[in-house]
Amino acid sequence: MKRLEAFGRFWWGFVVGDDWRVAAGVLVALVATKLLTVEGVNAWWLLPVAVVIVLGASLRRVMRA
Repeated sequence: MKRLEAFGRFWWGFVVGDDWRVAAGVLVALVATKLLTVEGVNAWWLLPVAVVIVLGASLRRVMRA
C-alpha cells in the first residue's frame, strides 16, 4: 500500500506541482481540443495557444507576489 501511495504522490507532484491552476488550465485545453476534434475541427493550434496563456497568467501571478 505504501508503494501505491508513493506512486500516487509522485504523479500528483509531477502533474500538479506547485500550481494547481496551471494543471487545471492544461486539462481544460486538452478537453477542449478533444471536443473540437470530435466535431471535425482541426484544433492542433489550441494547445500551444493555451500553454502560452496559462504560462503568462502563472508568471503574472508570481511577479505580483
